[in-house]
Amino acid sequence: MSSSQLTFSIYLLTFAFFLQTIFGVSPPLYNICFGSENFTTNDQYESNLRKLLGNLNYQTPPLGFGLGSVGWYPYQTYGLALCRGDIAAADCKACVNEASNEIHKRCPYDKGAIIWYDNCLLKYSNKDFLGQIDNENWFSLLNVKNVSEPTIFNQKTRELLSQLAKDASFTVKKYGVGELNLGLGESTKLYGLAQCTWDLSTTECFQCLDDAIGQLPSCCDGKQGGRVVGGSCNIRYEIYPFVSA
Repeated sequence: MSSSQLTFSIYLLTFAFFLQTIFGVSPPLYNICFGSENFTTNDQYESNLRKLLGNLNYQTPPLGFGLGSVGWYPYQTYGLALCRGDIAAADCKACVNEASNEIHKRCPYDKGAIIWYDNCLLKYSNKDFLGQIDNENWFSLLNVKNVSEPTIFNQKTRELLSQLAKDASFTVKKYGVGELNLGLGESTKLYGLAQCTWDLSTTECFQCLDDAIGQLPSCCDGKQGGRVVGGSCNIRYEIYPFVSA
């Protein structure tokens, strides 16, 4: 993994649920401010960025994905927003709106930034990244509890996520969820998710998800749950259902 990757030792589920109940949107999972260039208050890049974020707030909720660019070189900005495939339009809108506000606080003058939530991600840059796999921005989360039979569990996890990677790659929404019978002590079923941003091709989506699956041994080996999350795709597995039916 690159230096921008981070592994959290445990999901702060109780605290996240408490905040979500009060504020409507769970806190960010992670964010990265990237690029070597900054902008200044009230310059043309900031104006274009505000227009872009406004466009993404309007464009994303109906379908769950939005992308675009605003302006001309050297002040042009590119961006996209993606909501989790099972999220309702109203929740998608709330998440993208919150992401737009929060990323401005966390990366106030950076020309490139990305922020992830449970329900959405938002990314922008002065470099045209649309239609390209983001190989730089990754992080992982894990459940600290170990499984009793890690070898079998890891095999089952890879089996499920590999199938979901194929499923997601060939769908319009680049989203796949599913479950697999385990027959192990911890749980009878394993639940998984794979998702890409819609600007990737079928081949690129599968490659991104396959790369994410390849990172599991270094972050989540033998753990009851885990995620590998990037700027273009993400995977997740748990021993409990975590998406809406």
